[in-house]
Amino acid sequence: MTSPGGAHRPKTFVLVHGSWHGSWCWAKVVAQLQNHGHNAIALDLPGRAGDTTPAKEITPDTHAEKICRVIGMQAGPVILVGHSMGGMAVTQAAERCCQRIETLVYLCAFIPANGQSLLDVYQGGGTGKVLPNLVEDEAAGTVSFREDAPLREIFYHDCSEADFRRASAMLVPEPVAPRKIPVKTTPERYGKVRKVYIECLEDRALPPEIQKRMYTDTPCERVISMAASHSPFLSKPEELAAHLISL
Repeated sequence: MTSPGGAHRPKTFVLVHGSWHGSWCWAKVVAQLQNHGHNAIALDLPGRAGDTTPAKEITPDTHAEKICRVIGMQAGPVILVGHSMGGMAVTQAAERCCQRIETLVYLCAFIPANGQSLLDVYQGGGTGKVLPNLVEDEAAGTVSFREDAPLREIFYHDCSEADFRRASAMLVPEPVAPRKIPVKTTPERYGKVRKVYIECLEDRALPPEIQKRMYTDTPCERVISMAASHSPFLSKPEELAAHLISL
């Protein structure tokens, strides 16, 4: 979008990470967006970065409350981006504070229908490599990767060795409850928000066929394709930022 004088109007992007990750994963994209004159905020969902909320108390509503609180601190409507599991979180947030969201962007992310949980959407996982490598800690209410999980193959096969090592060392246990509790949305609120999907065609965590099924079932105004893994914010931050700015 441009002003009458032709200059780009700065936009505000709010970036939401996926399972096991944190705001740190967006650093390269934040830098790219800021270099182009936009505002970019990467947030940490509850249970990370010093947040002491017990894992068993974290729900889709907990995620939505945090996201909407951050959005409410911005001067105007935002472009809200959710990666992977973050798609569940931004969906519930869009139901709660739809009037503050200009565009909802799903980056190789889950799009739940009303009444669906993350596990409902995943439905067997296709060729995804995540589920076979998980171990649940029922006492803590979290799920983590097995020590021998092939994390590079799952998330980072097209990333640099340095990015892979740093990212894999930063992963944290993920609360189980938000994966199992259904998201609740309505046509009057979530249904009115503009939606865009960025699919990653080399994704080994959330297979492209599942991504396509989701953005077909929940029609998006635009679908953008990237030849990337599940972590384009690390492997192709310039391209990803360019796609976001194009919105």
